[in-house]
Amino acid sequence: MRTIGTQVRGIRCPIFRSGDNLAERVIDALLTSCEQDNYQLHDRDVIGITESVVARTQGNYVTADQIAQDVRTKFPSGEIGVTFPILSRNRFAVLLRAISRGADKVHLLFSYPADEVGNHLMDPELLDRAPVNPYTDVLDEKRYRELFGAKVPHPFTGIDYVALYKEIVGADKAVVHFANDVCAILPFARQVLTADIHSRARSKRRLRAAGAEIVLGLDDLCTAPVELGAGFNADYGLLGSNKSDDEKVKLFPRDCQALVERIQARLLALTGKRVEVMVYGDGAFKDPVGKIWELADPVVSPGFTAGLRGTPSELKLKYLADETQKGTSDDAAVRTAILERIRAKHTNLVGKEESLGTTPRQLTDLLGSLCDLTSGSGDKGTPVILIQGYFDNLADD
Repeated sequence: MRTIGTQVRGIRCPIFRSGDNLAERVIDALLTSCEQDNYQLHDRDVIGITESVVARTQGNYVTADQIAQDVRTKFPSGEIGVTFPILSRNRFAVLLRAISRGADKVHLLFSYPADEVGNHLMDPELLDRAPVNPYTDVLDEKRYRELFGAKVPHPFTGIDYVALYKEIVGADKAVVHFANDVCAILPFARQVLTADIHSRARSKRRLRAAGAEIVLGLDDLCTAPVELGAGFNADYGLLGSNKSDDEKVKLFPRDCQALVERIQARLLALTGKRVEVMVYGDGAFKDPVGKIWELADPVVSPGFTAGLRGTPSELKLKYLADETQKGTSDDAAVRTAILERIRAKHTNLVGKEESLGTTPRQLTDLLGSLCDLTSGSGDKGTPVILIQGYFDNLADD
């Protein structure tokens, strides 16, 4: 019996620059690692490439002034509502600075007690004791401070995000509101920019149905170059962007499908192995301590090869072990019975008793989370991840 199942390797790579041939550099780094550490690629190995190096080599950046130009064009009144922003200096602060430059007045509508990804604006215990109905009540900044404090620091960063965002916009043109109904912005602004990520389609639909004059989302800004040389993303606009510096953001990468298919084809030609390739961003998991949901990108994977479509088809080994042990104390017989069940399993196990407890998440969400946890967001220097044996099971030799 093989003693190792799934293996994950972080592949160290050089620092990528705009204009690099990313496909060739990824392949070179991977094959060099195989040679130096004496291992081989196999069919159905998975190669993950972090979205940040894809966007960097594409030179897919926009400046705050370029974003402001697009905002001014698309919201001509100059007074806009910005609804449900996430609380992040990396993800939203530069965008907010740009939005404020493209507007004369900005109404910020925060959801409470937390933003969409779990960053809290207040202690939920305090909210429970406050004379507030979070389902219906709209708070202004004065009432928020009376109830929850003159300063409400984020538990991880120590930042008071309401104060920070108001400072970024400018106290003279920022008005702060708190509500959990996106339409609560309409008495204050009829032209609305939705800043939520995963609920954006519903927010837009509800605002339009309620009579908003203009409704756009972050995914509707910078979908084409606003001037020569400016970055863009036709599918996601500003969603998935990250701070590059105080005046510039790196956008979510473009053309990922062509990249992963090119790498797959090139490695097949070089090694004879048909690997799967994906571009990954944020993992899809939630921190149990901070209650923050990691996924601030619009999707986990913006591009992946065909073999990564769908969900796993797995049996619950603990269930099989309990069932087979009922009839015998012979460990060899138990193992044989389990292996036979695994070999005979159907490809579609949805609703089957023996798959109970296996979560039918998308393969790309599972693998992207594994890649993201392996590469981290700091200084590991491993923007390429190799996963081997992921599609094996106990019955495979």
